[in-house]
Amino acid sequence: MVITDFLERNSRLYGNDIALVELNPTEARDNASTWREASLIEEASVGAPYRREMNWYEFDRKANNFANFLLSRGTPAGTKVAILMMNCLEYLPIYFGILKAGCVVVPMNFRYSSEEIQYCLELADVQVLVFGPEFIERMDAIVDRLSKVRTMLFVGRNGPSYTENCIKLMSFCSSRPPAVSLDQDDDAAIYFSSGTTGFPKAILHRHRALYCSCLTEQKHHGQTRDDVFLCIPPLYHTGAKMHWFGSLMSGSKAVLLRGVKPEWILRAVTEEKCTIVWLLVPWAQDLLDAVDDGRIDLSHYLLDQWRLMHIGAQPVPPSLIKRWLRYFPHHQYDTNYGLSESIGPGCVHLGVENIHKVGAIGVPGYLWEVRILDPDGNDVADGEVGELAVKGPGVMKCYYHNQEATDEVLHGDWLWTGDMARMDEDGFIYLVDRKKDVIITGGENLYPVEIEDFIRRFDKVKDVAVIGTPDPRLGEIATAIIELKDGVTSSEEEINEFCRQMPRYKRPRRIIFEKVPRNPTGKIEKPVLREKYCHGRLVEAQTKG
Repeated sequence: MVITDFLERNSRLYGNDIALVELNPTEARDNASTWREASLIEEASVGAPYRREMNWYEFDRKANNFANFLLSRGTPAGTKVAILMMNCLEYLPIYFGILKAGCVVVPMNFRYSSEEIQYCLELADVQVLVFGPEFIERMDAIVDRLSKVRTMLFVGRNGPSYTENCIKLMSFCSSRPPAVSLDQDDDAAIYFSSGTTGFPKAILHRHRALYCSCLTEQKHHGQTRDDVFLCIPPLYHTGAKMHWFGSLMSGSKAVLLRGVKPEWILRAVTEEKCTIVWLLVPWAQDLLDAVDDGRIDLSHYLLDQWRLMHIGAQPVPPSLIKRWLRYFPHHQYDTNYGLSESIGPGCVHLGVENIHKVGAIGVPGYLWEVRILDPDGNDVADGEVGELAVKGPGVMKCYYHNQEATDEVLHGDWLWTGDMARMDEDGFIYLVDRKKDVIITGGENLYPVEIEDFIRRFDKVKDVAVIGTPDPRLGEIATAIIELKDGVTSSEEEINEFCRQMPRYKRPRRIIFEKVPRNPTGKIEKPVLREKYCHGRLVEAQTKG
């Protein structure tokens, strides 16, 4: 069985039920009494239609349309087809159409520059590209330099002259299931790494990995036909996509919200009757801050049906969850650990029954095994720090066109994650930090996540990132980049006084007040901070040395 089978089943059994809703909130629509009313506002005055929906029958039909279009062009099995689009109603039918045609789907990060788009298209051997209107300018800059892309499809009106209209072409093709046989060992998707050490690596997954993510997600969060999943993060990322796979497997509705304002999130939960919401740390913080300072009154929203809030994609401060549960004590909570190389979230998860272990990333996920290893590949003792390794059907096939990088992380069936972790006596795993982010200061190992969690307890701090910066005497020192809450002030002396509760060697030696940069999946962009704060100090340290 492969995941396209779930879509065909849903079309057959639940065809008239809503599968997807797209919401496009704008400031102009905020004054409407309901967002359904807002959908009546003239499109020309505010942009895209506010609310669109698609049932399971239409979803499967459009996926078949696109699959048959690819086949009509003589596209052979295994052809790489890239999607460069914002979250929208067309995204997932195109994604599934690519799979149904026996091709390999290549989701692209919507924040990529022109140069990154070109690099990834070439690296993944992409021959067909589907993109939306937000990317015309970036594509114009590189279209003449793309050596492998032979077909460019545009989703929208008035596309560039070098594109064909994707939706129009699909409409001329059969909506019957294509006569393509798929196997779990077939190549299915290429996702890209976050690119924290340079340009991204291309992560190749088989169909078995996508199928595994469906089973794991539904097992962990128990989606039923009555659930409604609010999806806010970008669909190009494994996190959002694989959490939505729980809705696919259960045949339940999902809502694609294009916007992250706290008011929009709560309004979507209210009007679409959402029961499951996956948030990133910054969005959860913003929502709580808005409640704290009175910008949001929770009594104005209907939230009783909201049963589960879960967070992933980065270390989650325990203080944030304790704060969340003060406002939402009835919520189940889960955190999910994963990486694109392990098909996204779920290889480790806390479990809604283990909220007493907030702070841990959890236990091995459904269908997964976990080890914590020393540099020689031996298991460390409970409580000791080592590198987290995972094993399961969702482990990637390889880094495409990069055998050297593949050999560094794949050891037999085990994926070495590059994350440092420890396990307690109850078998719960705690993420310590990325291996490459460990700060060695005067011979001592410092783990930035531990320091960040502590500093976030200070009530004036909204966000914090700790990096190592060069020092002529200690090699590196811990530097804390601190983003304060709106409307408050603090000083270096005040932060240092708060940090006196930590052991002396763990205290940050340098404090910088600045906004903490995060990528679309909520991860702190530490390479950006290192580039800004380390290079000049490295030259200074070398000069003094």
